[in-house]
Amino acid sequence: MSMTSSSISSPSGSSITIRIQHRVNPDASERYEDWLRRIIEVAGRYCGHQGVHVMRPPAGSQDYEIALRFATEDEADRWRHSEDRRRLIEEIRPALQQEEAIEIHSGIDYWFTVPAANRQQPVRWKQWVVTTAVIWPLTMIVPILWQPVLSLIPQLDIWGVRNGLFAATIVGLVVYVVMPRVVRLVAKWMFR
Repeated sequence: MSMTSSSISSPSGSSITIRIQHRVNPDASERYEDWLRRIIEVAGRYCGHQGVHVMRPPAGSQDYEIALRFATEDEADRWRHSEDRRRLIEEIRPALQQEEAIEIHSGIDYWFTVPAANRQQPVRWKQWVVTTAVIWPLTMIVPILWQPVLSLIPQLDIWGVRNGLFAATIVGLVVYVVMPRVVRLVAKWMFR
């Protein structure tokens, strides 16, 4: 019996987020946390792994959400279908209340995916407002933060190179740090 149900939306060639939801038995939380540390470490060894974000359940809930990012769809699939992952899932299966749910997203789709059973996407203008609100301040702050480095290494302060550094920093902050937190904060407004 497979322990996964999946929904795939991943055009070839773009970075991939694997979103995994587990509902843990109330008496197995500590065991699950230990297991979670191990599976994150194992996943991190796979080619293309770009990071993981764990959303732990609020008080009174047992629902965990894990988002793993991979550089390509092939690398994400290699992890999903690996013997390492299969073995670790079999190990934790008795601690789960139900089958794990897996969704695969590419690009910014993951940010705007409803975290509940209702899978309706927010309207585009709300996505635009939130994305602009996140990126706008970063376009002002990131160049200031880079200035000391650019002063020390003038070769980086060349038009094009400088802009690439700014863009890479902003995108990294948006994808891995800022956007997941902001969307959780504004989720009620976004998804109504």
